[in-house]
Amino acid sequence: MNNALWRGGWATRLRIGSGLILFVFAFFHFINIGLGLFHTDYLHGMQDGRKEVTRHDAMSVLLYAALFVHAGLALVSIAQRRTLRMPFSTALQVVLGLLIPLQLISHIIHTRVAHEVYDVNDEMGYIIILMWPSIAVWMQSALLLVVWVHGCIGLHMWLRLTKWWSRTAPYLIGVAVFVPLFALAGLLTEGRRIWADFADEFLREQYIEHYNWPSPEAFQTLFSVKDNALMAFWLALGATGLVFIGRKLWRRRHSVRVSYALGPDVVAEKGMTLLEISQANGVPHAALCGGKGRCTTCRVIVEDGGNALPPPSDVEARSLAAVGASPQTRLACQIRPTEPTTVFRVFRPDGGRIRGHASQGEERQLAVLFLDMRGFTARTTGQLPYDIVFLLNRFFDAVVPAITDEGGIVDKYMGDGLLAVFEKRDSAASARAGLNAAIAISRALDLFNQQLEAEGSPGIRIGMGLHLGDLVLGEIGAQGHAAKTIIGDAVNVASRLESETKALGVELMVSNELLRAADVDVAQADIRALELRGVSAPIPALPVMRASQLEPNVQKQEQSYSA
Repeated sequence: MNNALWRGGWATRLRIGSGLILFVFAFFHFINIGLGLFHTDYLHGMQDGRKEVTRHDAMSVLLYAALFVHAGLALVSIAQRRTLRMPFSTALQVVLGLLIPLQLISHIIHTRVAHEVYDVNDEMGYIIILMWPSIAVWMQSALLLVVWVHGCIGLHMWLRLTKWWSRTAPYLIGVAVFVPLFALAGLLTEGRRIWADFADEFLREQYIEHYNWPSPEAFQTLFSVKDNALMAFWLALGATGLVFIGRKLWRRRHSVRVSYALGPDVVAEKGMTLLEISQANGVPHAALCGGKGRCTTCRVIVEDGGNALPPPSDVEARSLAAVGASPQTRLACQIRPTEPTTVFRVFRPDGGRIRGHASQGEERQLAVLFLDMRGFTARTTGQLPYDIVFLLNRFFDAVVPAITDEGGIVDKYMGDGLLAVFEKRDSAASARAGLNAAIAISRALDLFNQQLEAEGSPGIRIGMGLHLGDLVLGEIGAQGHAAKTIIGDAVNVASRLESETKALGVELMVSNELLRAADVDVAQADIRALELRGVSAPIPALPVMRASQLEPNVQKQEQSYSA
């Protein structure tokens, strides 16, 4: 089983599922402890209710299976890592996860095992007396914090890409801080109360009888079981380390050395592309297209070891020929070194801050909207500059929310017009967002014109071009002074479609490509094939007198999806 399958398949789902089971158990356990802040009856009442659930045979199997599965998969994932270098949040989660068994084992042995073997009444009071006032209470408090932080990091890493997570995160942070503090306050409050009772000789005898306190021999057995369990954990951790080291040594024996001109030298596993080797070893390497072979920014001059490389494929050869590359030049994303190789990066960064892939560029298929105000020059002739700026800002205040409400971004303002892009998860969602924004702009313009007419000013007319196509999102400009923007044929097509609205006297021209992606049905007889300047092939597009007229078509499509 390869690592990609392991990380992305059933193991990941098992790890998340088992983690959620344990997180829910920990949450209610901590809330239970916190009730000691109010009254001991509340604490023990909730504990009795929890035990009815967690001590049921089926739930016990589920809980302990989740515990062993989660811990086992964590050790396996560590053993299968290529390197121990990882982001801080991931490293913190791993370290905290490895610390948990050191205290959790003792907790389980002296509660569940003591209950099952010696019929100990392991109520919260028994646990607190067992720890109080030794260092054990602080170790178990640390366990509480470690478990909670570990679980919260895992929950964040799992849900951080969902739409609702960022909106609710500020509130969830408050909950995440409250729960462990509440539990610690309950522990300390109940601990002081029950320890004061335990100091009374008469009450102490009652407590010992009530909890069926283990004998010294029983405690000795429990300590022995705990030591054996800890030894098993250390052996498992040691075995994980040995597997990691063994895999690393095996890779070194089946690895290749790559030397970059002016440094560094790295050793990597055979079978990786040169670009993957650079990325895995933290070597800055330009790759505008992300290593898809669709640009030549990752190209290198092979100074040594080129004879051991296979000849360029047709795709690589055409790309290199297009830039007039020398025979020693290869694309890093296409070659897989198997012998020691020395390369020079043609676009080697200059030692300043290295731009990330997002700044280098990302190719996407997205909807682009080009909007322009009609008759702006004639309308503003003779007006004061401040009045012109005031009118433009009022106009943009009226129509831009229609774009942003659909997740669109205004890429740039161009006098009396703008360019917007709808960066969604896929092309279909982007196309639907673009259509909805165009419809909303048309309706917002109607309201704005009503205001202007009430003020005695003529209304505003606009033209919009809407197209779906390939473009590149990236930072354009000198490093440190670059703005994120979009480039590509799709921008030019949207601009030309907007220009066509003048001749046709319509408000919107939308390409058939975007309508198909959005799955919106229109009369094909209304589609026109347009010859656009600077565009090699005719572009089928739909002229729409008012963009709001498309609303029934879009609503019909959305209703079919919801059905």
